[in-house]
Amino acid sequence: MPDFAANAYAKINLTLDVTGTRPDGYHTLRSVFQSVTLFDRIFLTKESGGKIDVSCNRPDLSCGRDNTVRRAAEVFFGAAEIPNPGISFRVEKRIPWQAGLGGGSADAAAALLLLNRMFSNVLSEQELSASGLKVGADVPFCLVNGTALAEGIGERLTALPPLPPCQILLCKPSAGIGTKEAYQALDKKRYFADRFTGPMLRALRVGKWNEITDCVGNVFEPLASIPEILQIKRHMTASGAAAACMTGTGSAVFGLFQKETQARACADELSRYDTDCFLCEPYHP
Repeated sequence: MPDFAANAYAKINLTLDVTGTRPDGYHTLRSVFQSVTLFDRIFLTKESGGKIDVSCNRPDLSCGRDNTVRRAAEVFFGAAEIPNPGISFRVEKRIPWQAGLGGGSADAAAALLLLNRMFSNVLSEQELSASGLKVGADVPFCLVNGTALAEGIGERLTALPPLPPCQILLCKPSAGIGTKEAYQALDKKRYFADRFTGPMLRALRVGKWNEITDCVGNVFEPLASIPEILQIKRHMTASGAAAACMTGTGSAVFGLFQKETQARACADELSRYDTDCFLCEPYHP
């Protein structure tokens, strides 16, 4: 039996703007992150022998040195300045990858939190966040979840009023989009601006559903080369979604529904095609 277990929650980008580039090659962004109730499950067991073992229910996912859970564990022991007695992680994946849903970041965040529990909270919240940033720009958000403005490369977080209760339908076409390729396409077009995030911040503070859904947008969406994305969006809006948009660098699309019946009917329709559909809600810890 595992010693510890935690959920690793997916996130969507209600908005995503890229505002420029930095000398180190990273891009600066402004984005409204929202965690959702779709999650992976991470299990941690203390072993012996000083190794880090990672296994997964999906054999097509690497558990080697590039695995975010493994990298998080290595960063944790370095930051905590304690020897690794030997640990093993079991990752039960439900969040699709190459989807823009932050599954790898969520898994890394859960691994950091589990290790901190195992070792009596040796790291502070600030130290955990700094450790997470070494694994990925979205990891600091996945440590806290909820609704937040992300700035910088995604590490500067400001809590926001929550997204009103709703049904969120996630739909992932079979084709994925690599983050590197998405940013290369953006650099060619130089779509650097705050188009969506500023209006979304005002809408969330007012709290009106129609204003919030009017502000949803993603600068990467027009650059996506997968035709199914537009088809999914059209199907969602025709089925009653108040807004539909690609999340992250893609390729998953989310639809915001007020009525569960409409969301379920849309999911049933889209599931007939070569897509994976998940019905969830906003997650607020």
